[in-house]
Amino acid sequence: MKNPPQSLLIVFAVGLCGLCTWQWYGQVLQQKQLNALAQINYDQTVAIQGYTNSINTMDHQIAQMDTRITELRDSIGSNNAVIFALRADNSRLTSLADQYSNAVVVLDGRVKQANDSIRRQNEAVKSLGQERDEYVNRLNEDIKERNDIVAKYNALVKQIEAIQAAQSKKQSPP
Repeated sequence: MKNPPQSLLIVFAVGLCGLCTWQWYGQVLQQKQLNALAQINYDQTVAIQGYTNSINTMDHQIAQMDTRITELRDSIGSNNAVIFALRADNSRLTSLADQYSNAVVVLDGRVKQANDSIRRQNEAVKSLGQERDEYVNRLNEDIKERNDIVAKYNALVKQIEAIQAAQSKKQSPP
């Protein structure tokens, strides 16, 4: 060892290269984790959008069924008015009144079927809403976890910067 300062400089340079490599490797791993978390977040957002679209479609169908039920109820009301008018007529119109009452029974059955269908769809919408809420809650928890990871990462970066600043102050001549 003819020149100890040069040897010491080489040792420090090799050490600094090792530290840079170690830090680079850690950042690559963290970037992979962030990419995986971003993909999960994207997948969950796509799923939530699908559920939202499904709920909107069901809302539209329910509105159409409500309109149809209103039409059927109006039809029942008008049929009842016709039935009462026919009862006031002669006995020759009795058979016609029976036909209308049969129509009312059929319409009542259809209204009951429509109500049952609406109840089932309402239950389906409620269950979809609950599933959506569960997905949103899980998404919020995942986002909170990611924010915590980022906060920890930022704290670690600040610590490393402080250590580097302290080392650079030690290395700089007074």
